Amino acid sequence: MTFAFAFALGAAFVAILVLARSRLAGFAAQRPQDYAAGPALDPTRHLAGPLVMEGMLYGPTGRVVSRFVALAQGTWQGDRGTLTEEFTYDSGARQSRAWSLTLGPHGTLTGTAPDILGTATGRVTGSALMLRYRIRLEPQAGGHVLSVTDWMYLLDNGTLMNRSEFRKFGIKVAELVATIRPAADSAAARMAAE
Repeated sequence: MTFAFAFALGAAFVAILVLARSRLAGFAAQRPQDYAAGPALDPTRHLAGPLVMEGMLYGPTGRVVSRFVALAQGTWQGDRGTLTEEFTYDSGARQSRAWSLTLGPHGTLTGTAPDILGTATGRVTGSALMLRYRIRLEPQAGGHVLSVTDWMYLLDNGTLMNRSEFRKFGIKVAELVATIRPAADSAAARMAAE
């Protein structure tokens, strides 16, 4: 066996182990059925009315690259809803997004927004909501198209914890962690409105 062949074989083995770990034990290994127990997340209730989101974006090295506060408004008519979001970043930059959401049979969920390519698809099961989609970043953020896996987990007090991974060519380039909760009497909502 030549050195080059042995090296290539070893590199392939390591790549397979890394891929297997990420698919079997990492963020991507989660499935909606993992969260069937616990409080029931109902998008028509937990993503309705005035909401405040507070969170951070992490870059590829795991360091915080941005913080944000967003005010959102969710409205639902039956199984169709809209969620408008107004983000204010620590840099002073602002961003808006308007989701059109549809709940389907067996907990399925679809969504569209102007910066989403195609249709976001996901599922609500028990205390969690998972959504996958492709997003085009704004030109000032490079205009890149990223694949997103978005999870929301309902806590016992009604707050949603949001964790999202952003990937390009299968490589994680960013992560978002945020809370989503009713905006009533929220100091963060008052600050974001200023």
